[in-house]
Amino acid sequence: MADRSRNPEYNMSHKHRGIALIFNNEHFEDPHLKLRKGTHKDSENLGRALKQLGFQVKEYTDLCSEPIMKIIKEASGRDHSDCDCILIAILSHGKLNYIHAKDKAYPVESILSPFTAERCPSLAGKPKLFIIQACQGVLRDPGCHINRPESSERDNESFISYRIPLPADFLIASSTIPGYCSWRNTVEGSWFIQSLCKELDSFGKTRDVLTQMTFVAQRVAVNYESFDEFNPRLDGRKQISSTMSTLTRILFFRDKNDTSNDDTSNDYFKNK
Repeated sequence: MADRSRNPEYNMSHKHRGIALIFNNEHFEDPHLKLRKGTHKDSENLGRALKQLGFQVKEYTDLCSEPIMKIIKEASGRDHSDCDCILIAILSHGKLNYIHAKDKAYPVESILSPFTAERCPSLAGKPKLFIIQACQGVLRDPGCHINRPESSERDNESFISYRIPLPADFLIASSTIPGYCSWRNTVEGSWFIQSLCKELDSFGKTRDVLTQMTFVAQRVAVNYESFDEFNPRLDGRKQISSTMSTLTRILFFRDKNDTSNDDTSNDYFKNK
């Protein structure tokens, strides 16, 4: 049997890098859901970082669940044959396995399932990336002190026909782990998106994505801690991001050899 793993990296030499959809929810109809101050900063910084990597970015703000599902369905039904991958980012309130739209919560699975190889064949064998900035519960991490010596650290396409599992080639990067809340600075944005953008800005084109996500988790865990002198339950809390991957190859966002992936060359978002 032929060794199909001989190409260790994803083919990222298609005409376009791909589309990046950012669903940014700041306001909500439910009076129990607070205004997400600072999320505009997350959306702005993430969009800029993704454009630098060659993505064609479209931001949607304060959509209800039905329009979100419509856009997801349209994206999954498109022909992505000329694209390397797709990326979808959700910035909102959430709970375990659910994300809040402006009007109501919808299951995370409803964002993922339209992009399986069966339902979106033009993305079969290509990376499907999901970034989720949302709480997955109400627990708050008190952290743990550790003592250790200080260390310094600086910051192909194959045409062989074969079958792949339907959920293959997914990466889901979440701001926190199941059961825990996710922290956000009302001026600078969320800890996770801040860390992700810093990593993408510095190493987006030189480190593979899973390595980058490891350092994003490190940035979130080490560099941030909540402060609330009036409420001990909210003071000194920590956070750790998490990444679930079924990627089957190494993923790099190296520079393309030409400018064919510029925003003006792709009409995906025209008349939308």
